[in-house]
Amino acid sequence: MSVTGRIHSWDLSTGVDGPGTRFVLFTSGCPLRCLYCANPDTWHMRDGREVTVDEMMTEIDKYRGFITTAGGGVTLTGGEPLLQPAFTGAVLRRCKQAGLHTALDTSGFLGARATDELLADTDLVLLDIKAFEVNTYRALTSGELAPTLGFATRLDRLGIPVWLRYVLVPGWTDEPEAVDGLARFAAGLDNVDRVDVLPFHRLGAAKYEALRIPFPLKDTPVPDAALTERVRGQFREHGLSAH
Repeated sequence: MSVTGRIHSWDLSTGVDGPGTRFVLFTSGCPLRCLYCANPDTWHMRDGREVTVDEMMTEIDKYRGFITTAGGGVTLTGGEPLLQPAFTGAVLRRCKQAGLHTALDTSGFLGARATDELLADTDLVLLDIKAFEVNTYRALTSGELAPTLGFATRLDRLGIPVWLRYVLVPGWTDEPEAVDGLARFAAGLDNVDRVDVLPFHRLGAAKYEALRIPFPLKDTPVPDAALTERVRGQFREHGLSAH
């Protein structure tokens, strides 16, 4: 019997969800409530639709030739894919068996749910470290930082490549000492291939309005080019490739 999961949607993307053109599967459900979240419609598993792994692989297979030729693969994101580890692990396994490059986009908050077998089927982890100061992380996400850092260390021990993702939010994640602390931490790992500094945006505001919930950062400015480059420069100062 095929494993089932709940998904929000899927899409094709290039360049932002791993190398090449990728089939990006958005799973439903997330334990965090990041103030800048652009996809509040993925928070609850109950709002997703149930699919089997077989059904997902049938959909993915339609694009297999295209994404392979484009140097891409399959990325599981969300929501939080590790909220459904059995489904996520089964999709990753089937993709690996099909010869597809696999990527897992996760906050790492539920990293303990990722078995070594699941991670063995993962070619790349896109690890979202939301903040590096404990109190800021808690206020920004409603979660704790320690599980993510522990997961990062485990990925390093297993030798699984990581693209670290850092959302730059003025007044929240732009504090120079905190950025420098994260850069030092990342530089101490041997598996961080690159750091993506992602400027905060308000593109998800319409979703909040549609769901009739307030967008907490509606008055927060987007970072300007100078601030974004300063933060990227801090990562580069530690020998990291920052984009």
